[in-house]
Amino acid sequence: MSNDGKPVTIIMIEDDEGHARLIEKNIRRAGVSNQIIPFTNGTDALAFLMGPDGTGESNKGRQLLVLLDLNLPDMTGVDILEKVKGNEHTRRSPVVVLTTTDDQREIQRCYDLGANVYITKPVDYDGFANAIRQLGLFFSVMQVPETE
Repeated sequence: MSNDGKPVTIIMIEDDEGHARLIEKNIRRAGVSNQIIPFTNGTDALAFLMGPDGTGESNKGRQLLVLLDLNLPDMTGVDILEKVKGNEHTRRSPVVVLTTTDDQREIQRCYDLGANVYITKPVDYDGFANAIRQLGLFFSVMQVPETE
């Protein structure tokens, strides 16, 4: 799943347990077997992404793909997106925003901050499952750029 043979780790930041299970199930159904590390809040996700010293250097050279919900209990996904894309060690990690928010200003803000893909979660189960299946197919052919 990466162009240099390193495995890509999927970081899933999603506080809704049902959505998280659905996302993982449909990514697996699409044939993607990469490790998925789930987080239910932004604080823990940022601690992992930025490492113990907060610099992000602990993830230097790792292939990470971030699945990000914008509506989290402790902070907004936009805050996380800003930190990931503003950090020299994590900025090349693709970020896929997966959220129920379909406000055009919010979508544009996420793209301006560096989001690679913005997917609005359909409110019905079948539509959501289908969107995630397509996302899984996208992951199976996507190449993650090398971090410095």
